[in-house]
Amino acid sequence: MFSDYEAFFAPGRVNLIGEHIDYNGGYVFPCALTIGTYVFVKKRDDDKLRFFSLNKTRFGVKESNLKNMEKGIKTESFADYPLGVMYTLTKNNYPVTSGLDLVFYGNLPSGAGLSSSASMEVVTAYMVKEMFGYDLDFIEMAKLCQWSENNFNGVNCGIMDQFASAMGKNKNAIYLNTNTLDYSYVPVPMDGISLVIANSNNPHKLSDSAYNTRREECSKALLQLKKVLDIKNLCDIIPDEFEKYRDVIEDEVVRKRAKHAIYENARTKEAVKVLKEGDLERFGELLKEAHMSMKDDYEATGKALDTLFFEAIDFDGCIGSRMTGGGFGGCTVSFVKKERVREFKKKVGTAYERKMGIRAVFYEMEIGDGPSKKDSKVIYDLIKSPKFLDIVKGEMKKYF
Repeated sequence: MFSDYEAFFAPGRVNLIGEHIDYNGGYVFPCALTIGTYVFVKKRDDDKLRFFSLNKTRFGVKESNLKNMEKGIKTESFADYPLGVMYTLTKNNYPVTSGLDLVFYGNLPSGAGLSSSASMEVVTAYMVKEMFGYDLDFIEMAKLCQWSENNFNGVNCGIMDQFASAMGKNKNAIYLNTNTLDYSYVPVPMDGISLVIANSNNPHKLSDSAYNTRREECSKALLQLKKVLDIKNLCDIIPDEFEKYRDVIEDEVVRKRAKHAIYENARTKEAVKVLKEGDLERFGELLKEAHMSMKDDYEATGKALDTLFFEAIDFDGCIGSRMTGGGFGGCTVSFVKKERVREFKKKVGTAYERKMGIRAVFYEMEIGDGPSKKDSKVIYDLIKSPKFLDIVKGEMKKYF
């Protein structure tokens, strides 16, 4: 079915610590995952751009063309994420110069906060780089993908998601200064430990959530602190300075948002330090503190994530846990002793379903690399359900 297509992959990401500070000039600590978004592509002899999602077969093909893409005309569908990247690359001297048939498949849980949008953006950018032979480095790729999501899709995200997807490295997290984009790779010691992501099945949607409101509140706090401090970003401030000048921020809610960003930045720095020292116990405590800050100061967790968090940290084999991603739904990330993972899933999952009335889904994850080219036959290894594959074949026959 895909024998005449080229195939590319870009990972999703999980942020280990450093939440909602990538737009406040602070440090984040994400890692790429081994799951993400695949795109199967072949060039066309005309100017049509045709987008098909194996995850959304009922929507059929969404169609555009090179002229509409260059004008920034949207399809008002999932296709606007890859289309926005093509528009952005074309405007920055990496043009898409022929029509394309594009078939997307993602194995990231939808709406879980694992950056499915960034994964789709990065795989599109990487595909354009490879298909059209451009010398586009991965940091520039991340910047252009962020610009696309901000300006084409209207989601005011920071750089972390795209950077983590583009720059991922196996068995390493990325210690990233979001103000300067200086970064280093930090090995994550996982001997006897599993990285367990729990999907609350309470999806978030950043474009119509409180995400942009939180950014605005941080901007207000920064403007007021600039009256007494020579700073460019909230995360230029250390906690002691914040405590000294916190009353400059008149609104209590805005003050709490600033407190989260400033203290979270300090927690991230310490987390990297103790992880390098092999102090997993302190690292776990910092994860817990990070969640409580997101709950109490940033108010971006909610009942579903809080339930998963409290059940996790009450489990004896859990080293640390917290919500991850934009919040307002999505996932938690937990470090769990490997021999206790099955018991962890059962205990936390049972308690969550009893309290929330919905089931959580657990994923034992590995830390993976950034984007890559794949064998086009990989789709047969990804899609395990014969029934689903029959649906896909039927839909493909209609359109391709």
